[in-house]
Amino acid sequence: MLRKGAVVVNGFSADGLAKVSEILEGYVERGEVAGAVALTYRHGELVQVDSVGWRDRAGGLPMRRDTLFRIASMTKPITAVAALTLVDEGLIGLHDPVDPWLPELADRVVMRDPDGSPEDVVPAERPITLEDLLTFRFGLGWGRSSLAPQLFALTADPIASAIGVANAERLGPDEWLRKLGELPLIAQPGALWRYHTASDVLGILLSRITGRPLETVLRERVMDPLGMIDTSFTVPDSKRDRLSVLYGPDLTELDRPATTAWSAEPLFPSAGAGLVSTADDYARFARMLPNHGELDGVRILSPHLVSALSQDRLTPDQHATPPFNPPLGQTIWADQGFGYGVKIQTTPGVPSAGTLSWPGGLGTDWHADPEKNLVTLLLVQSANIIVAAEWRSPLGDDYLTALYSALED
Repeated sequence: MLRKGAVVVNGFSADGLAKVSEILEGYVERGEVAGAVALTYRHGELVQVDSVGWRDRAGGLPMRRDTLFRIASMTKPITAVAALTLVDEGLIGLHDPVDPWLPELADRVVMRDPDGSPEDVVPAERPITLEDLLTFRFGLGWGRSSLAPQLFALTADPIASAIGVANAERLGPDEWLRKLGELPLIAQPGALWRYHTASDVLGILLSRITGRPLETVLRERVMDPLGMIDTSFTVPDSKRDRLSVLYGPDLTELDRPATTAWSAEPLFPSAGAGLVSTADDYARFARMLPNHGELDGVRILSPHLVSALSQDRLTPDQHATPPFNPPLGQTIWADQGFGYGVKIQTTPGVPSAGTLSWPGGLGTDWHADPEKNLVTLLLVQSANIIVAAEWRSPLGDDYLTALYSALED
């Protein structure tokens, strides 16, 4: 019920929105984060933008709405949508084996026990399919298994340096996939959810099906049609001053604009974690999904594939199995599931059931809530503030709680 005399902005209480701003400013004032950009759309209209704190604390450079962030795993949903555009065009089917394009992953063997010996294997029961890659269930990835160290070492730069993978291997896409193909699967295709690696495989698949470099594929199929003018694997000199400093624990500096690892074209563009973007750019992508694959009259994806992307694909056993080692992510699937490159809220609350999202481990997050017709982004520049898809700080929960509390309808 609306309070008498209350000011309402597209269903939000103005006082409530002011509280959202106060919460973000409080985190900066207490020194818990250097800065943040938050942006919210409701019913397709911009409701509020907050730019608080510093994009460069030591340099005294304020955060701006157009600040560039390393969005890390928020790259994954963009990759998934690009892959689904190939399905729309009939170039590959969701349940088609990927062997014709990725022969390195054909004729797999599978470990009897994910935590056991890589020598104790049986033949794969079926080939790896596109859907296995989209749902992170093709049989390899970060998380619990005896192959975890080898898989983590295959993390591509510059994200590998940013998250501290000391023994990361520097490989081009073909050599990377050849090395991955030398490993047995830790589970039968479709049987086990494991993180990250599937998205990088998807990136190679996109390039091989189209015969185009990955960034060209993403740009032509997703980013350019949506008007995402600042999203790329590299930051050109002309935009370097807009890039935020990347901070680690205690606001130690991990990557600075002047010497950023994102200035050079990567040897292996990571379809799982390599992009840089802005709040406005990513908001255009996030708004397209609950709008049935279309934004401002431009269709990216067919409605039936957006619906398929938005369905929880995890089995009851997969919901009950923590994918990461304790204490990380032990309850990740208690109230959410996973579709095609995105997680889906499965229980009512904050956010609403059916909300799509997936965060980036360098401090970025977004939610697209079809029930409330709401899209919101919260971008900070802090490595390890989000780990195993969970905020390690109350900031994420505080922001969403305040935002939803401001809703009057």
